[in-house]
Amino acid sequence: MTRIPAWLRVAAALFAVGWGANQFAAMLLVYRQEDGASSEAVTALFGAYALGLIPALLIVAPISDRIGRRRVMRPVLVLSVIATVILLIGGDNIAVLLLGRLAAGIASGAAFAPGTAWVKELSGDGPAGTGARRATWALSAGFGSGPLVAGVIAQWLPGPTVLPYVPHLVLMIGVIAIAWNAPEPSVPRSKDEPRRRSDAWQALRSRRFLLGIALTAPWVFGTASISFATLPNFVDIGFAPIAVTGALTGLTLWTGVAVQPLGRRLHDPRLIILTGLAAATGGLAMGALLATSGIAWLVVLAAILLGAAYGLILVGGLTTVEGLARPDDLGTLNAVFYSLTYVGFAAPLLSTLALKALSPAGLMLVGIGAIALTVPLVLLSQRREPIKV
Repeated sequence: MTRIPAWLRVAAALFAVGWGANQFAAMLLVYRQEDGASSEAVTALFGAYALGLIPALLIVAPISDRIGRRRVMRPVLVLSVIATVILLIGGDNIAVLLLGRLAAGIASGAAFAPGTAWVKELSGDGPAGTGARRATWALSAGFGSGPLVAGVIAQWLPGPTVLPYVPHLVLMIGVIAIAWNAPEPSVPRSKDEPRRRSDAWQALRSRRFLLGIALTAPWVFGTASISFATLPNFVDIGFAPIAVTGALTGLTLWTGVAVQPLGRRLHDPRLIILTGLAAATGGLAMGALLATSGIAWLVVLAAILLGAAYGLILVGGLTTVEGLARPDDLGTLNAVFYSLTYVGFAAPLLSTLALKALSPAGLMLVGIGAIALTVPLVLLSQRREPIKV
């Protein structure tokens, strides 16, 4: 294992947990077609994931700041395996599937912030944002690969509610082997809990966080979920819909991986975020054109633009957090950031409700307007003094 860079061993763990978290995205049509699950049941399955994820993010990350990353990540890797096993045996039992999704959410929430902080700590004194880019690469690649593989298997192989989960179990065996004893660098951790809380609160109420991160973080998964959960509803996908859904998810999130070199060249996290917002604007404009023209292949172009937005806003936000956090509260601030990004998963639900009053093209234009209002505030985030709240 010594030949594998230490940061890559932890990044592999993030990749695998991300795979397990998002493999379910390709399975929604399976449960509707094979098991006759209602839209309400599918919504509940999504909700169970968030119900486990956000509390785990906010609870486990501060613990990892105090006791270290490895002691937190080891049980998380085991829980990710357990969650997939529960989904595999769940079949058409919605209660069991809910339990599996809840476990997957807890595993994800407990892994993402500590794992991201661990990758940063193992990345040493490289250029600013190196750890954030590596963590973004690992998570995005896992998020994209899980539904891509699951969708292909569910579409064309037997046992569509069982076999799609097997690759994740195989992957986890290898990842646990290489990540279990990954080194943990010595990071000064204060025992002065009131001071730590004060420092974290000072960072969270700073102009850079409130204007540069809090307002833009929901666009991370907002753009991604619009790409693979909202835009396909604007056209009729007649061929292999399960595989196409998985492929569209994979395209969106792997584009987020592909744009990482651009994020490295931009350097300034504000500029990275603004470039991501520009890509989001282009993606939503393409969505409006898709809705009015009905040209199905436009969904691919929209997915690429929205995937670029997802990746750039994510890495820009994580880089900003790296610059704000002290070594012993990096996990805590990462957890708050990730919690804000997951607010974006409400975008498809909000879109469904809004479409009762708006046309699909009108909905996309509303999104573009929201971005336009955000841009000036991101520009104002350069000033570093706190905003009184």
